[in-house]
Amino acid sequence: MNIEVNEELRRRAVLHAALSDPARLAIADTLALGDASPSELQEALGMPSNLLAHHLKVLESAGLLTRHRSEADRRRTYLRLASTPLLSLSPAPRRQVGRVVFVCTRASARSQLARALWRRASRIPAVAAGTHPAGRVSTGAVETAHRHGLPLTRVRPQHLDDVRGGPGARGGDLVITVCDHAREELGALPDLHWSIPDPVPADTPAAFDAALEELSRRVADLAPRLAS
Repeated sequence: MNIEVNEELRRRAVLHAALSDPARLAIADTLALGDASPSELQEALGMPSNLLAHHLKVLESAGLLTRHRSEADRRRTYLRLASTPLLSLSPAPRRQVGRVVFVCTRASARSQLARALWRRASRIPAVAAGTHPAGRVSTGAVETAHRHGLPLTRVRPQHLDDVRGGPGARGGDLVITVCDHAREELGALPDLHWSIPDPVPADTPAAFDAALEELSRRVADLAPRLAS
């Protein structure tokens, strides 16, 4: 047995050990489809803060968890489950939803890219909405979609209230915020949160490509777990 195989076995053993505790497995399950702050995890799991901190440290040490500071409230952090083959061995049960609603503040970039990616990955309808929608879709988002062969129509961004209460509204919406500002503004409304850095301030191809890459990974993880 060569050294590369031995190192791989050791790495897998570390991952299995980190997830062997039921509490840590519950944390991984909770973060499997979306990000959460430590206080949100504590509330969701009913776990004392000191015990949660211990389990988070173990998961971070194993490389299964990362922290990302909120773009809205810099005192707040979001926990993100790292993408590893181990965590995809046992997919979560399929959830029934009528529509996916991607939300960011201006609905000019991240939510539009997420909607376009979703329409390529799933037959479940998807829309983009904003809490304070811009007048048009970002040029950077359109150009990035074009570079990657992703159809992105220049629709006028819609307000979340209009999307949720307008003619196209339906029951069973799965609301996903892709913006820290929108997540913190909406409070308990979103079902899932994806903490994606805003590419608009940098307004560079690299920033938009990074957002698209992360959204693409999230969409690929979630789409097989939903059913209409």
